Amino acid sequence: MPAPRPFVAEVPHAPDGRVMIEPMSADDAPQQATDVAQARVLLIGIGAGDPDYVTTQAALAIRELDVLFVVTNEEEQADLVHARREVVDRYRDDDDYRTVELRDPDRPWKDTPHYADAVAHWRSQRVELWEAALAEHLAPGQTGGFLIWGDPSLYESTLSIVAEVQARSTASFDYEVLPGVSSIHALTARHRIPLNRQGGAVQITPARLLGSGIPASANDVVVMLDPSTTFMRLDPTGLEIYWGAYLGTPDELLIAGPLEQVRDEIVRVRAEAKERKGWIFDTYLIRRVLAERRTKASERRVRQVERRAGEIERRSGHDRRATKHVTTDYPPMPGGAEVQSL
Repeated sequence: MPAPRPFVAEVPHAPDGRVMIEPMSADDAPQQATDVAQARVLLIGIGAGDPDYVTTQAALAIRELDVLFVVTNEEEQADLVHARREVVDRYRDDDDYRTVELRDPDRPWKDTPHYADAVAHWRSQRVELWEAALAEHLAPGQTGGFLIWGDPSLYESTLSIVAEVQARSTASFDYEVLPGVSSIHALTARHRIPLNRQGGAVQITPARLLGSGIPASANDVVVMLDPSTTFMRLDPTGLEIYWGAYLGTPDELLIAGPLEQVRDEIVRVRAEAKERKGWIFDTYLIRRVLAERRTKASERRVRQVERRAGEIERRSGHDRRATKHVTTDYPPMPGGAEVQSL
């Protein structure tokens, strides 16, 4: 198949040299865009703290930015600002972009009993501020972006705010979401545990919904946004905790074990770290110890070992009683762990 002939515009001239503008036929005319190119907004997940958590997709997107929108608030700490700059500097070798700071409205729901109303008011203020900023600073055809800690879809309002701005805005822009390594996945990776257990569900909840305890139907609960160590109000019987703070950073803290044994230690370490740094980001997994399921899993494994011993006996001709001792030497399951595959 021959290569397509490149389009070359032929400009006709009159005998006296004047340029003649004539309409082209539909067959000869190139496809022309009828609208001005839209602006793009990239919501870039940059991971839970370690610059190495930034994906290749995110790194390439950072290099495309014409405008970087930076959301700041009254709690923004210098080391968080530095960490964000480190991400940009690592993956971009030029400064051919503009930075626009968006100062967040105050967050009054911390001191009000009307939580839902306070959050709704805060969100409406954010929408108005961001709509004005995007209209003023992002021209058609340009690419703007927000760098978002963790993943943009998990307990992060940037995605929903941008979607609302687009829905009501007179400015024309499209947006894309680039996933990142969430604090939950950083937590389970650093503790070297699976997030879910075999065939089981995982519940993710803000701490304020945990005041009445772990739901009876939940065995694995990830708790986010807990400034008040809500786990101290839980009945610790049969519960384990995997806790982490400053995940992915040089200040990372990890504690795990039976909740009754380690909860006081977590409170102490957490308070000292917050006093030292002035802020803390932490999350944790509460896991119910499933003793019955663990016992059954161990019994299945024992039966598997016994069957293998029987196969060895049949192949070797030995008395099975001489090999059956392997079942009694099988180590116990580690605390709270469940056999994932047999």
